Amino acid sequence: MEDRSTPAPRHVEVFAIGTELVMGRIYDTNSFWIAEQLARLGTWPRRILCLPDDDDEVVRAFTDTIERGTDIVITTGGLGPTPDDRTLDCICRVAGIEQVIHRPTIESFVQRRNVPDDSHLTPALRKMAMVPVGSTVYQNPAGWAPLIALPVRSTMFYMMPGPPREMQALWTTHLEGILKQVFRSTTASRRVWVTMFESEVSPHIQQVMKTYPNTYLKAYVALRTETTLPVDVVAHGPDPATAEATLTAALQLLGELVRGRGKQMWLDGSPPEG
Repeated sequence: MEDRSTPAPRHVEVFAIGTELVMGRIYDTNSFWIAEQLARLGTWPRRILCLPDDDDEVVRAFTDTIERGTDIVITTGGLGPTPDDRTLDCICRVAGIEQVIHRPTIESFVQRRNVPDDSHLTPALRKMAMVPVGSTVYQNPAGWAPLIALPVRSTMFYMMPGPPREMQALWTTHLEGILKQVFRSTTASRRVWVTMFESEVSPHIQQVMKTYPNTYLKAYVALRTETTLPVDVVAHGPDPATAEATLTAALQLLGELVRGRGKQMWLDGSPPEG
């Protein structure tokens, strides 16, 4: 059985659901933000996918990710009050289960709307209180649609609404703590600059990653200046001290390799030496 306490990446996928995303009407900022948060937890998505509000497309993507053995799927979008918000219908179709009214969510809506009872709630709010049978529900501190966790076979789905403010609030309040217990790892990173071309530094990057398997290094050609190339160095560990120690060792080795070729390396924000 896999040791889930190790800093090695798990199989995580992120799905952003909404036709407005695939049409290019708005940017998928949610997935970028989630990927950043996952990196801080010592992992990253093996796939990020935008999907339209189309039942067949969403069901096909959900079924595929389950069959490929994904451990965790994080979705955003499709939990709102309108007819095209279909994420729960799709996951229930895949899992072969029904939806029910979640009474604690209804009670939360009643309290927050300051109404006498649930008969005063709108159909839209009632729709956002529907959840799959067997799911775990976490209330939304910044909106209405909750975070819904549902296991389907060996895959755990965490489904959040699409508005970035609500999604980030749910992550900070609930999901971050849940995932910290799953991954039990953290990340340390630095950006350095080298006076080398990508083809020159690439063998050194590969050597560092081979020497320190819990690291990831990437040179960014698009950010190159006339004389320097930025390289991100990321290290994972079961705790901050271990991650920082691995990062320090990786930076030291990369610096030695670069300077051994008669080149220079310095940390982001520092002036070049010489």
